[in-house]
Amino acid sequence: MKNIVFITGAGSGIGRAIALRLSKANYIIAVTDIDLVAAKDTLSLIEETGGKGTALHCDVTDLQSVRTAVEQTLHNYGKITVLVNNAGWDKMEPFIESSPTVWQRIIDINLLGQIHTCHTILPIMITQKIGRIINISSDSARVGSSGEAVYSAAKGGVIAFSKTLAREMAKHKININTVAPGPVDTPLFKEMTASNSGLTSALIKAIPFKKLANPIDIANAVAFLASDDAAYITGQTLSVNGGLTMI
Repeated sequence: MKNIVFITGAGSGIGRAIALRLSKANYIIAVTDIDLVAAKDTLSLIEETGGKGTALHCDVTDLQSVRTAVEQTLHNYGKITVLVNNAGWDKMEPFIESSPTVWQRIIDINLLGQIHTCHTILPIMITQKIGRIINISSDSARVGSSGEAVYSAAKGGVIAFSKTLAREMAKHKININTVAPGPVDTPLFKEMTASNSGLTSALIKAIPFKKLANPIDIANAVAFLASDDAAYITGQTLSVNGGLTMI
């Protein structure tokens, strides 16, 4: 059976790498992003390598936007067998200097967005009697991260949410797991660290492998959890961080 994967935030960075990696594994990709132009750019890269898919606008903070993108995917392919909740955003700053507007945006994108997609797609997977969900969290959810208090809280919520869903969905044979990246060399990471020139070098020094993750490192972990090789794995959190934390 052909696998259809719905990926959020697939217009750049980790999401784009996941889309390309799963396309290479013969998945059909619903490339979704709030930036439709970026989603179309990812789709072009997929098609250049012989892959197939569709580019769709999807604002994960808007439940109706999620429902519309899911309906379009079902119209195109008739099913969704894999969901990758990748869309995320953060602003690095001390908590006491942050604002409620920023808190809300972080929570809406990183936590509520995953709740929206899961609530929309899980009934489809239950009907199909097949499904895999991979939620992208962060290592900051497991150990904390200075300047990322609300982000860490939201991503910690993703881990707890995923474990609970994994228990509820096991009777339907739906696997739900979490990938928790450490620092990854992405446009968002560069944007977040632009005002702190020493942070990147300090992180690289602290990572045993002495380098930031490449987006493909995260994509490879997602590809494993989406595959039949992970059929007996559910409710787990896999850190991909070069050994920065070991828990």
